[in-house]
Amino acid sequence: MPRIICLDVGTVRIGVAVSDPLGMFAQGIAVWKADGPWLDDLERAFERYDTGCLLVGLPIREDGTIGPSAQHVQDVVKEIQQRFPMITVKYWDERYSTCTATSYLLEGNVSRRKRKQSVDKIAAAVILQSYMDAKGADRF
Repeated sequence: MPRIICLDVGTVRIGVAVSDPLGMFAQGIAVWKADGPWLDDLERAFERYDTGCLLVGLPIREDGTIGPSAQHVQDVVKEIQQRFPMITVKYWDERYSTCTATSYLLEGNVSRRKRKQSVDKIAAAVILQSYMDAKGADRF
């Protein structure tokens, strides 16, 4: 079964997570700099993980509307689709993913410095796990 890669896109960092081969569990794998060669990193991730779908967290407002952060994510997705037209891209509501990730890290007594380094990839894993739990066997 092809794996799913999930991105938690920010203006400074991009958190990355991947599903396990059975599509049951999400694991945070990387944090890329948004102003770095992240598209090259994404290409390598597609190859390494035999990806069938890219899931991207969309920060929808409480009232369900799209704000500047969500518009930024949509602009980034346009870049991805131009470079990788063969990859299916889906959005998933990412509300509270960073808060949830931060809570997990605090519960684990992770230091502030290490939290900052890993919160984005944990948030991406939270988004991906939420998607997989909601979709069950019908993931694509």
